[in-house]
Amino acid sequence: MEEADRHKNKFSHNDGDHLTLLNVFNAWKTNNGCADWCWNNYINSRALKQANDIREQLMKILIKQGLVIRSTPHTDPLFWTNIKKCIVSGFFMQVCLLQRAGHYLTLKDDQTVMLHPSTVIDNKPEWVLYHEFVLTSRNYVRTCLEIYPDWLFEVSPEYFDLQEGFRGESKRKLERVLERIK
Repeated sequence: MEEADRHKNKFSHNDGDHLTLLNVFNAWKTNNGCADWCWNNYINSRALKQANDIREQLMKILIKQGLVIRSTPHTDPLFWTNIKKCIVSGFFMQVCLLQRAGHYLTLKDDQTVMLHPSTVIDNKPEWVLYHEFVLTSRNYVRTCLEIYPDWLFEVSPEYFDLQEGFRGESKRKLERVLERIK
C-alpha cells in the first residue's frame, strides 16, 4: 500500500483528483499504453484503455458533427485552468463549500460532507467540485477538484439564479461572489 501511494504521488496535482487522473492518462499515453508501465505504477491498464477508447469515440463524434476541436497547449499558463473550467461546466451541480467547522456543505441541498480520505487534496479549499457522493458512516465526496466560484456563474447562470433553490450560508456566499464579479 505504501509503495502504491508513493507511485500515486508521482502523478498528484495540487488542485485535485481530476487533474491527477489526467496526469496518469497522459503519462500512460507517453508510455505508449504499455501494460507493464501500468503494472509497475499500480494502475489499471484496462481502465486507461477504456478511457482512451471513449476519448477516441468522442473525437469521432466531434469530427462527424463538424465541430472545431481546440486544445490549449500544455505550455500555456491557462492549460490547467481551462481544463478545470471544462470540468465545472459538466459538474456545476456538484459543488460544496467549506464551513467554519471544517466540514463542507453541498450547495443545492445543504448536505454536510467531508473530503474522502483518498483525495490528493491535502488542504481544505473553500470551493470544491466533487464527482461522487459516498455514504458510509459519514458523508464523503470523492474525486474532488478545487474550483473558483466565479466559474459557476460563467458556465450556468440559469442554474445559479439566486432567487430560487439556494438558502442559508450557500446563498450568502454565492451572493458575495456575484457582487464581486459584477
